[in-house]
Amino acid sequence: MKYLPGTTIEIDVNELGVSEKLFSNMFKMGGLVMSQLSNLLGLEPYIIQNWVKRGFVSPPVKKMYTKRQFCRLCIINMLKDTLRLDRIADLISYVNGKLDDESDDTVGDDSLYDYYVDLCFLLKKCKMDTEEALDKVVENYDEPCEGGRERLKKVLLVMHHARVSAVAKKRAESILENFDIERVNNDE
Repeated sequence: MKYLPGTTIEIDVNELGVSEKLFSNMFKMGGLVMSQLSNLLGLEPYIIQNWVKRGFVSPPVKKMYTKRQFCRLCIINMLKDTLRLDRIADLISYVNGKLDDESDDTVGDDSLYDYYVDLCFLLKKCKMDTEEALDKVVENYDEPCEGGRERLKKVLLVMHHARVSAVAKKRAESILENFDIERVNNDE
């Protein structure tokens, strides 16, 4: 993994919990302002503002975004190339109930993102199969309600497949671009 999923943060993940450690340090001073979010996510500010207006992310407090909000934005950004925004909202709601109510969350957005980054690490660096990696990632998950662990695993599995699809789509488009270049060169 060259970049943390959904971000422009270049990192070499060599251990579990890397996103949690990194983000804890980033948010020691409270939160991030829009310009920081925009830079870290590689998104124009109007896109982030649109997601806030549409209710996919809660509004900032005093123009500052929390770690949980940042992680929600990372998840949306990571999945937007393969899933519609309403489907991403459905996915997050599957483990968190209402998007605008953190009190009904079975797993916070920051924890969900951390679990996902750990899943990526186990799949890539440890060469685990998907089911084994999912079990390992959620083994210490403190299930707040019956079935919470299985719901979390399903969400992580969808996130994994959506991201793999996005990477495959980008590769296919890159190969196709080379076809276009070859065709232009052959026509000359």
